Amino acid sequence: MMVIATNKKAFFEYEIIDKLEAGIVLKGDEVKSVRKRQVTINDAFATVHDGELSLINCNITPYSHAYQKSENAARRSRTLLLHKKELNRLIGDISRKGVTIIPLKLYINDRGYVKIELGIAKHKKSVDKKRDIKERDIRREVERSMKVRLK
Repeated sequence: MMVIATNKKAFFEYEIIDKLEAGIVLKGDEVKSVRKRQVTINDAFATVHDGELSLINCNITPYSHAYQKSENAARRSRTLLLHKKELNRLIGDISRKGVTIIPLKLYINDRGYVKIELGIAKHKKSVDKKRDIKERDIRREVERSMKVRLK
């Protein structure tokens, strides 16, 4: 598995409830751009539209040697591939208030397919974010003190 892009901000901004893997429909030159790691998924999210899941706001830079380049191709919505049972479960999860679907990781699997790991998430409140920062600082201090004692 070759990880192409990760959404580090998602783990800070959201509380991840569940994770699932989906395929992504790409055009030929987009696959080459993905292999060159010219992808940004930080501001992306997924929505259900007309019975299929779409990834919106994912930026895949057009391949430099592609024959045709269009202006809006970088941020076009891309269809995500899921089994019908997974899609129905996802629609039920989205119907709850405050639940969104965000991409966590974009990668190429062992068979050479581009896959995306989606997270079903709830937005964190500022109090929760501050608590996470405080816990992370305490953990760092403990690790530093343990490191000093070992020397």
